Order: sequence, then C-alpha cells, then structure tokens
Amino acid sequence: MFRSRSKDEQAAAAKVTASQPQQPRNPQAPKGRPTPKRSDAQSQRRTRAQTPTNHKDAVKAQREARRADMARQREALANGDERYLPVRDKGPVRRFARDYVDARWCVAEFFLPVAVVILVLTMIRVPQIQSIALLLWLVIIVLIVLDSIMIWFRLGKLLQQRFPKENLKGARAYAVMRTLQMRRLRLPKPQVKRGQRP
Repeated sequence: MFRSRSKDEQAAAAKVTASQPQQPRNPQAPKGRPTPKRSDAQSQRRTRAQTPTNHKDAVKAQREARRADMARQREALANGDERYLPVRDKGPVRRFARDYVDARWCVAEFFLPVAVVILVLTMIRVPQIQSIALLLWLVIIVLIVLDSIMIWFRLGKLLQQRFPKENLKGARAYAVMRTLQMRRLRLPKPQVKRGQRP
C-alpha cells in the first residue's frame, strides 16, 4: 500500500514532463490588442456613469433621473408616444380601447357638468325644482350605466376580433374608466377625432 513506485513508472513520468516543457509567457509578446492611449482611457472613464461618493449626491442623482423620466412620460401622454407611456397605457390593445372611446360620444363624459347643474338646482328652495334635480340624478346615472354596458360588450367583441392572440385582461375596464373623464382632460390625449373609426 505504501510502497514506492517502480523505476519504470518514474522513468515514464520523467519522459512525459521532458517532452512537454512548461514555457512561461514572454512579457514582451503581444497580447492581441493595442494598448489604449492614456487620453483615450481617461476619456472613456469620464464618460462612464460615475457612482456618487456620498448618500446626498446619490439621492440628488436619483431625484434628477426620476424628474427626467416623469417629463418624458408627460410628453408621451400629450403626444401618444408609445415608448414612454406608463405601463397601464402601453400596447396595441390599450391604444385601440382608447381610440374606440375617443371616437364616440359617451354619456359619462358629461357627468361633471350635469352634476354641477344638479347641485345648483338642489340649492334652490323650491320643492318642484329639487324633485326635478333628483330625477335628473336618476336619469344621468341610468344612462351612464347603460352606455357603459354597451361599450363593455361592443368593445369586447371588437378586441377579440382584432387581437385574438393578445392578452385582453383589463382593456374593457380601462375603456369604461376613460369614458368617465371629459375628453379634454383625458390622458393620454385623444389621437382620433369623433366619428373616426379606430
């Protein structure tokens, strides 16, 4: 078990090591690429993003980056640029849903002006006018519900026809929520005119 190797084995091992001499790398040998000039290396170092040395600078840089992202996002919401839109507004399905809503007249977009009129009418101390105001509340709510149901089903059919392989989850609710905003206040801004089919 602990005996020494035979002389034949030792001689064979010596032959193998002699036939493959180990050569250290010559320090003067080329490394396969040119060494960059000092000015080039320094300019590359400057162009890389420098990590802030203290917490205050890091927070300031993060705030500036967030501000730039928000400015890009506001601009995208104004002109409809898909690249910088928020995640909830991105994609062809959401774009189609927006265009479908923006191309038609919706009852819900007139809710705020009508609500102001109804509130003014309820302040008048005449019982007949107050009962008309309450009736108007009822009528406007029923009309909004009926219009929303119609949009829900019609848009659902159109989305399944146009985007059979896309994920349609949340697109109909997104469109119905968009109808509740006045057309001028909608974000992203409407990209189609009324009556123009998407």
